[in-house]
Amino acid sequence: MSRRQRKIELKSTLWFMPLWYILGAIGLSVFTFYLDYVIDVSLYLPAAIGFSGQTLQVLLSALVGGVLTLSAFTINSLLVALTTFSGQFSSKMLVNFVSDRATQHVLGIFNGSFIYVLLNFLYVTHGEEEFIVATPVLSILTAITAAITFIYFINHTTTWMQVHNISSNMNEKSKSVQSSLEKELESYHIEKEVDKASLPLEADGQVIKASQSGYLQVADFSRLIKQANRDEVLLKFEVRIGEFVLEGTPLLMYWEYGQPISPERYLKSIEIGVKQTEIQDLEYGLIKLAEVAIKAIGHNDPLTATNTIHQIADLLKSIGQSRNFSPYLFDQEQELRIILNQKNFPYFLHKGFASIREYANQNSTIMTELLTMIALLSKTMDQEVHEDLWEFACQTILGFDNYSLYENDCLYILEQLSEVAKNTGNQKDYLFLLEYMLQRVSSKSAANVSSLSYLENDGKS
Repeated sequence: MSRRQRKIELKSTLWFMPLWYILGAIGLSVFTFYLDYVIDVSLYLPAAIGFSGQTLQVLLSALVGGVLTLSAFTINSLLVALTTFSGQFSSKMLVNFVSDRATQHVLGIFNGSFIYVLLNFLYVTHGEEEFIVATPVLSILTAITAAITFIYFINHTTTWMQVHNISSNMNEKSKSVQSSLEKELESYHIEKEVDKASLPLEADGQVIKASQSGYLQVADFSRLIKQANRDEVLLKFEVRIGEFVLEGTPLLMYWEYGQPISPERYLKSIEIGVKQTEIQDLEYGLIKLAEVAIKAIGHNDPLTATNTIHQIADLLKSIGQSRNFSPYLFDQEQELRIILNQKNFPYFLHKGFASIREYANQNSTIMTELLTMIALLSKTMDQEVHEDLWEFACQTILGFDNYSLYENDCLYILEQLSEVAKNTGNQKDYLFLLEYMLQRVSSKSAANVSSLSYLENDGKS
């Protein structure tokens, strides 16, 4: 496992952050013991804030029970939140909530508080003549901190479970993955044209196969390029990051220009695991958002579905405007070393919206929202993707075959389709789709389609 992957895996577990709090609690308990039993800080502080040994044991026993009770309520709230996320939204969201820093800090505070108070309880004696200050003061402050943290956790959970925060957090996570990947590959992208005709033939290449089945999670591109430079080879990825492979599936194709190479060196720079991860996989973030929208459609929750569609559109805009989508990676000597297996914008557009369109089952509200987002994307993105956006809009409209629409539903859909046609310069094709949609108006309202006429005139103009 690479250092980067190990770091992300640790952040996705519940025990890593609490472990640091427990270690801190042990250190604080040792410091408290030092204050009370080594330098006897009670000699320098007012007697009113001190406790005898027997009284302090009663206090600490009550604090141990109180902190443990708060911890139990917190764990229960956490389980309820995880169950809700898994059932109502998506099981893939469990990792997002567990890896959230606020969630991990809360669990760490409760575990650390319990360990700290418990350790203090162990070395306090029953002596009446014993006068202790640091232990009761710090233990009470620790219990107060735990109580405040419990209130914060309840507020954090209810806030995190709100629809707009869920989809926004997932969107930001995917954008951070994209930004990290672009930063990683930035130094290997150069302004140099690659003549595809000059590339070696696949028949002349040799294949490196997968040693196990699983998902291609991470590729250490820096290490691969350095190794390819030393061996004087050109590598070509046969699969994408996040794609499932079987044992024996071709992973890399390479062309030797020097001495024979050892394929095992390159396999060490590629991680294959049993699950998909977001470390380098942009597609996985889109799939997670789309799954939330699909679950919302199944639960008759249009607000969640539309909000998620908005976040998908924002993520698609970020992906489409990326300037580092060149599949060619060069070494420091500007020699081509790696050819990536990358998908273009239409592929990500399909992954983000097509499954929602399918499960919406021609729901006019969801379809209207999809076309609205397509219209917004056509306004803000470069002309290079306009035809892709128009093609997706056309396929969405043509999907209403043998399905009738009410007049107002047809009106709202055609308004957004008209916007897409204007922004992409496809007014002529829009007229054809307009006639097609007019035929879909239900028999109950087909007698009155005058309100749609201005859309036809607008398309002609």
